[in-house]
Amino acid sequence: MSVKLFFSAIIKFLLGVALVGALIFLPAGTILYFNGLLLMGILFVPMFFAGVVMMVKNPSLLKSRLDAKEKEKDQSLVVKLSGLMFLAGFIVAGLGFRFNWYTLPIGVSIGGAVVFIIAYILYAEVLRENTYLSRTIKVQEGQKVVDTGLYGIVRHPMYSVTLLLFLSMPIVLGSLYAFAIFLAYPFIIAKRIKGEEELLERELEGYSEYKKKVKYRLIPFIW
Repeated sequence: MSVKLFFSAIIKFLLGVALVGALIFLPAGTILYFNGLLLMGILFVPMFFAGVVMMVKNPSLLKSRLDAKEKEKDQSLVVKLSGLMFLAGFIVAGLGFRFNWYTLPIGVSIGGAVVFIIAYILYAEVLRENTYLSRTIKVQEGQKVVDTGLYGIVRHPMYSVTLLLFLSMPIVLGSLYAFAIFLAYPFIIAKRIKGEEELLERELEGYSEYKKKVKYRLIPFIW
């Protein structure tokens, strides 16, 4: 564990807390927004402990997860579109609370929180199965095809998990309007998957055979 990696992880974590908090609570006009506090809790508390575990057990994985700068133009656009989706969705949710737009019943939001936590557990399992995962599209030295566990069901279980995570976020926030905005995510991630598979077929040995073995990219029996 390096001191540089430690401080980089802490700084990015705190910036994430500050940014998401600002996007939710400033439009809401108050911090007394229960749904917002709920989302902050289930998002950042597990994230903190997951970061600690990676820092101790697998610093190289943590380092790759912190690297979010895409070099390919098409994938950089995907990252920007995702950022725009989060920006618009969180702001709309906050404004919805302030101006009393239609909000989902609290029981529905709690259900969304349960789905989010389950997805977070699956996220941890994907990281355990594939230590080559990074936030940018690239093939690492010594990387091998993983075809067991969740990777034996769909080719991109990490994206399947993020689909659950991101679509449950606006539900937790209680905003139907924000949910409509987040429905853009499946289309955004489909573009990313297309580019990623083209690279993996070119540069990762055995990936073409893996595609024949596991037919579905994101959702079993659908796509």
